Amino acid sequence: MDTTIAFSLLALFCLIAIFSLYYAWQQSQARVKAETELEAERRQSADKLSTLQQSAQEAKAVLSDQFKNLANEILEEKSRRFAEQNQQNLDTLLKPLQEKLTDFRKQVDETYQSESRERFALKQEVEKLAGLNLRMTDETRALTNALKGESKTQGDWGELVLETILENSGLRKGEEYVVQDTQTISDGSRLQPDVVIRLPESKHLVIDSKVSITAYTRYMQSDDESVKISELNSHVLSIKQHIQGLSAKNYQDLYGVGSIDFVLMFIPIEPAFLAAMRHAPEIYQDALKKNIVIVCPSTLLATVRTVAHLWRQEQQNRNAQEIARQCASLYDKFVGFVEDLDKVGQRLEQAQISYSDAVGKLKTGRGNLIRTAENVKKLGVKPNKSLPSKLTDVADDD
Repeated sequence: MDTTIAFSLLALFCLIAIFSLYYAWQQSQARVKAETELEAERRQSADKLSTLQQSAQEAKAVLSDQFKNLANEILEEKSRRFAEQNQQNLDTLLKPLQEKLTDFRKQVDETYQSESRERFALKQEVEKLAGLNLRMTDETRALTNALKGESKTQGDWGELVLETILENSGLRKGEEYVVQDTQTISDGSRLQPDVVIRLPESKHLVIDSKVSITAYTRYMQSDDESVKISELNSHVLSIKQHIQGLSAKNYQDLYGVGSIDFVLMFIPIEPAFLAAMRHAPEIYQDALKKNIVIVCPSTLLATVRTVAHLWRQEQQNRNAQEIARQCASLYDKFVGFVEDLDKVGQRLEQAQISYSDAVGKLKTGRGNLIRTAENVKKLGVKPNKSLPSKLTDVADDD
């Protein structure tokens, strides 16, 4: 039994070995065949790859040539179109610029012509101004010489400045102020103040403008400090002397009770007034003690404008009085009218009563005139006219 089993196992092992060897041989043959086929396919693929690479190189060369040609054509076409487009764009851009340049050139030409005309006109104006300046210089020099010269010339110039201020104040020449009003005083002598301002309530204010400014002119022209001090002292002394002389004339008594208690002494140059006040402030109080008020252009203008305001107030008061007078007169006339109207009403009432009595006699009662007249007509009287029916209808019968 054991021998049989062993023999069977040995036989089985032999079969397995034979089968394994056969299988290995089959695998070896298949591998050799596969390797042979693979080598053949590899060679074939290599040949195909070589052929494809050669074809690709040839195609690449052809495509490169075609691409270069196409690129050149496209580049040429684009360049041509770009040049045309650029030309159009340049024309579009440059045409307005050219028009602007043309307009600018035109404006430049017009501006140049206008400036030429203006330069010519300016030259003429400058020449006129230069001539005017020369004339003003001559006139200023003449005025300076005049102010440094005769006192009468200085007085005339002061009166001119004074009258200019009065004209600008709102006062009327010949109405609210008079110039060179000659008056005879009790001793028979005659005085002629420069300006007399008329005030409300018949008051008068005298202004004198004959202050000498010769020393002040020399003071302003000098550069030497010692000379300036000397001339300023002379200027103050001149003002004091004029105050003394003006006080002796007693202008404030010229118009009696209608005169103001003080006189205005006018210094026509304001710096001359200020210089004197700074150097000798006591002269203002000294003048006041003599009923003289020293004024300059600014203070005088304020004074005369105040006077103009007083006149406006006076005129308003006069207007108010006139309005009150006319209102009173109107009221009196109205009262008279009412009284007359009442009398007319009374007389109309009396006339109405008389009218009613007359109408009653005409158409009412026995023997009234209308019915009597109609009865006469019925008796055969042939008149040319007949009574209105509205009367005969309302007349009472007998």
